[in-house]
Amino acid sequence: MHRILLVEDEAALRETLKLNLELEGYEVICASRGSEVIHIFENQHFELVILDIMLPDMDGLQLCERIRLTNIETPIIFLTAKDNPADKVLGLKKGADDYLTKPFNLEELLLRLSILLRRSQKQTSNSIESYEWVGNKVNFQLYEAENYQQERFVLTKKESMLLKLLIERQGEVVSRQQILQTVWGYDVYPSTRTIDNFILSFRKYFEKNPKEPQNFHSIRGVGYKFEVK
Repeated sequence: MHRILLVEDEAALRETLKLNLELEGYEVICASRGSEVIHIFENQHFELVILDIMLPDMDGLQLCERIRLTNIETPIIFLTAKDNPADKVLGLKKGADDYLTKPFNLEELLLRLSILLRRSQKQTSNSIESYEWVGNKVNFQLYEAENYQQERFVLTKKESMLLKLLIERQGEVVSRQQILQTVWGYDVYPSTRTIDNFILSFRKYFEKNPKEPQNFHSIRGVGYKFEVK
């Protein structure tokens, strides 16, 4: 079941959309104010966001930018009465994946949502199955690894998921929020210390000198990064 965050301040439209989306099999979480969205999005996992632009306490364009600071994967579609072509261009520039104006056809909205979700899933399915660097090898399908000393060991599912995420985003700082969404989902949130312990384990497994890591880095107050020098 795909989880959708629906952000709409008009109560009647919000309830109608929620009902129709649930009839299509989606799980829908609703919000009517930008301040709500920030809190909800930071603490839950969603496959897609439907976002109005004209909200009572925050411009939806600004909200889209805020989301994109920590999450670039989750599809966002604007559903708004602002139908000027320049507004659409601006919305897409701010990070939205699609833009639909009110009044809209429900069937068209559902089709657009399906396309966005399918595209997002396809990108996920194209992720790497194995990886090698400086003598280390990881097979993500088998949860197996071998380090530069030819020591072999089995990864836990969480270790494998986190390692895969960091490697796929090589050279980029991956935020704690992105790690929570990908590895832990939205039901159970570990402490920052828990993620730090995973990073320490990776250093122990793969780094020649764990105290002076070359590959696995903790960026204080921001997130974590994998790089190969």
